[in-house]
Amino acid sequence: MKFVPTSLPDVIIVEPQKFGDDRGFFMETYHRDKFAEAGITSLFVQDNFSRSILGTLRGLHFQEPHAQGKLIRVLRGRVFDVAVDIRKGSPDFGKWVSVELSEQNERQLWVPPGFAHGFCALTDIADFSYKCTGLYAPMDEQTICWDDPEIGIDWPVTDPIISEKDAGALMLCDQQALPAYSQSN
Repeated sequence: MKFVPTSLPDVIIVEPQKFGDDRGFFMETYHRDKFAEAGITSLFVQDNFSRSILGTLRGLHFQEPHAQGKLIRVLRGRVFDVAVDIRKGSPDFGKWVSVELSEQNERQLWVPPGFAHGFCALTDIADFSYKCTGLYAPMDEQTICWDDPEIGIDWPVTDPIISEKDAGALMLCDQQALPAYSQSN
C-alpha cells in the first residue's frame, strides 16, 4: 500500500497494491496498522455507498460539531473528487485539492475531519463508497456552495445536476459553524 501526499498536508491519496491472475484479483483496501504508520489513526464507524449519473455533483458537505473523516473510493466509473480545508485558523483555509478516483486507478482518498468534501460523476454511472470516522448526524450537516468563487474549484462541469440541498448551500464566508484548526489536527 502506498500513501501519497497531496498539496493539502492532511489529505492523502492511498494506492492499494493489487495482486491478479487469470482468475481475477485481490486488493487490500484498508489495514489499520499500515494506515496508522501513514498517520491515519482514525477509527471507522460507518460505511456508505452512493450511485450518481454523469454530471451529478454532490457537495461540498461537512458535519460540525460531529465532524467526519472519510476514506473514499470508486467501485465503478470515475469521479472528480475534492477536499477543501475549512478549519478556521488553518494556514490552508479555503484551499482545495482534487483527485480523479476510478475503478481503473483504484486510488482512495483520505479526507480528514475539518474538510468539506464533494465530487462530480464523470461517467454514465459512478458507484462511490466511503468509510466514515463519525456517524451521520443530520442536524450537524452543512453544505458550502459548490461554485463558491472564494474557493474557486475548477470543476469539470459547468451546469451540474445538484440536489435541492446543494442548490441552497451557503458560501464559505457565510458559514456559522466551521471547525477550528489546531496544531494536532
